[in-house]
Amino acid sequence: MQTLHLEKENQEGLRVMNEAVAQQAWGISCAIDIYDCDAATIRDAEAIRRFVVELCDLIEMKRFGETQVVHFGEDEKVAGFSMVQLIETSLISGHFANLTNAVYLDVFSCKAYQPETVQAFAQKFFKGSSSRMSATMRR
Repeated sequence: MQTLHLEKENQEGLRVMNEAVAQQAWGISCAIDIYDCDAATIRDAEAIRRFVVELCDLIEMKRFGETQVVHFGEDEKVAGFSMVQLIETSLISGHFANLTNAVYLDVFSCKAYQPETVQAFAQKFFKGSSSRMSATMRR
């Protein structure tokens, strides 16, 4: 069930953050895949921009410049919006796949954050039915 899977990932994300802080790692990178998202939300450039602002506020990351949101993909398999937001401590990026209503989100920052917070917020924002996350410490 998703809840058990999410709890296991939450523990892993917290472990990564604590280890990164303790070892003074260069940064934390997390990749989050969110499935069965709300089709209207992932096809709305303004909603994606709002997501970025709210996420950055939540995890206390300072945005650098405007969020870039571009729709492309002649092949139906990859068609959808892609997003990039520079942050003062690195970047946030994502791809929003129209064919499968999935979101593929990446957050990389040399400022510590809890990846599971990002996962929970993103899944709720995009109304996904489930998600998977992997988090790693960058040295």
